[in-house]
Amino acid sequence: QVQLVESGGGLVQAGGSLRLSCAASGVIFRLSTMGWYRQAPGKQRELVASITSTGSTNYADSVKGRFTISRDNAKNTVYLQMNSLKPEDTAVYYCNGLRTYWGQGTQVTVSS
Repeated sequence: QVQLVESGGGLVQAGGSLRLSCAASGVIFRLSTMGWYRQAPGKQRELVASITSTGSTNYADSVKGRFTISRDNAKNTVYLQMNSLKPEDTAVYYCNGLRTYWGQGTQVTVSS
């Protein structure tokens, strides 16, 4: 019954911005830690950002200062605002809920 659906991926030029959204259902969203992970070709999936039920955030060093994770509990949605995008950010981005549920992923491609 748990479902996470990502949206907002696409192709952008280096230096551009994207906002990813993850709509959650089947969970008590307000009590759930949520996160964004990414996986580039040939690389392991890595944590990009997370946000707890109390609003505490955590970021990978590679995105700190450029990406912002936020949540809207009324909409059961978590967001990832990505600014100053670099080609190295190119990956499939996955929404994670409760540290065990995954979305289908959304492709982010940053051209140089």
